[in-house]
Amino acid sequence: MLGQFLIVLFVSMLPLVELRGAIPIAAGFGLPEIPALLIAIIGNLIPMPLVFIFAQSFLEWGSQRKYLHKFCKWLTQKGHRAGKKLQDRNSASVYFALMLFVGIPIPGTGAWTGTLAASLLNLDFKKTMTAMIFGTLMAGLIMLAVSFGLIELIF
Repeated sequence: MLGQFLIVLFVSMLPLVELRGAIPIAAGFGLPEIPALLIAIIGNLIPMPLVFIFAQSFLEWGSQRKYLHKFCKWLTQKGHRAGKKLQDRNSASVYFALMLFVGIPIPGTGAWTGTLAASLLNLDFKKTMTAMIFGTLMAGLIMLAVSFGLIELIF
């Protein structure tokens, strides 16, 4: 069971997959719901401070590299598009919008994208991380209900 929890932890750390993929995996493994949710949330949040701090530097560095420039350009555009949606809000609600952006589990709106957008917009670190925590918790609860509910319906 420890190995399965480690898989859930590491899958939830992956960009694009995040806990949106890790929680269904946990359900497929038959892991207990609450520990699976907590492990997936922790795994999803571990990379976020690093993403926030180093995203701009990495994207600038990578855009000068032969094999990375297309990927870095794509990431920068994705972050700017997400940031544009957040900027359309007034400053008082930008962190609430960021939380909702991360919390609604649809493709492309996870903690990686939200943190990248916040970094590119130079938003406040502590407020961004708070929005990431609550958004990830919200997404995790939604995925938990969907994933474990479907498993119970099937079996």
